[in-house]
Amino acid sequence: MKGILAALMSSLFIICFMFASGVPARADGEKLNVVTTIFPQYDFVREIAGDKAELTMLLRPGAESHSFDPTPRDIKKIAAADIFIYVGGESDDWARRILDSLTPDAREKIRIVSLMDLVDTVEEELVEGMREEAEENGEKSSDESEYDEHVWTSPKNARRITSELMEIICGLDKPNETFYRANAAGYMEKLDELDRTFEDIVGGAKRRTIIFGDRFPFRYFVDAYGLDYYAAFPGCSTETEASAATLAFLINKINAENIPVVFYREFSNENMANAICENTGAKSLLLHSCHNITRDEFEGGRTYLELMAQNALNLREALN
Repeated sequence: MKGILAALMSSLFIICFMFASGVPARADGEKLNVVTTIFPQYDFVREIAGDKAELTMLLRPGAESHSFDPTPRDIKKIAAADIFIYVGGESDDWARRILDSLTPDAREKIRIVSLMDLVDTVEEELVEGMREEAEENGEKSSDESEYDEHVWTSPKNARRITSELMEIICGLDKPNETFYRANAAGYMEKLDELDRTFEDIVGGAKRRTIIFGDRFPFRYFVDAYGLDYYAAFPGCSTETEASAATLAFLINKINAENIPVVFYREFSNENMANAICENTGAKSLLLHSCHNITRDEFEGGRTYLELMAQNALNLREALN
């Protein structure tokens, strides 16, 4: 990714200084230093640890996660963390480069957590109507499997991730274990309630198909609730403009099945969704992947649960 090599070189002296003779152990009563890459794990840790952890989210509110470029300050934060939590997919290659740059002793002092190691992952898929990026560029596509990174979009997965993070945090801060377990238990009850809400919506719906006029980061979500979907691109696609054939397919699908809603994701320009709506009379609605939030939302304490509650309202409208 652009700028990573320069950032690594400019920060090498920081890492060498910090770890040449080892980082001092945390003093009694010192807060855990937890560094996360994006919003979901930031919010899960916030719910578990409350004010007993120093918590950092590297992705700036309002920024696009797929184009994240770490700064020397970001690298220093990772190197000083007690726990570093990232997603673990191809979009996090920059994180693996930073971790690989640390000495073995330095890495041992950081509990490194990949969300994709905490749940069962699935491969990205091409559904009817999509075209592979390589085909559009006239290149041969690779046979190498690419796994969907958006594991948190299923509340079932969010609960499992929360449970795993709780155990990790408790293991590193025994004096506050009771506090962490109580917080996590209360939060997982809310995730269970959210899960039941989605189960009820889908169970009583008229249809089981959603249309996404955008990249599709909800594979784990639709798998969890037995939904079918059609979209312009897979979740981690770098494409921004759908082909005429893809747009025509989605428009025909909506008209044929009288689908009332076209979804778009947060920070989208909404061009594809709007074009589909103009040709079908469908309504455009947000389905928030919780990848990131705006600066105002971040400063206002917006949560995963609140974003998913709004998703539930929009999904109900789309399926009825």
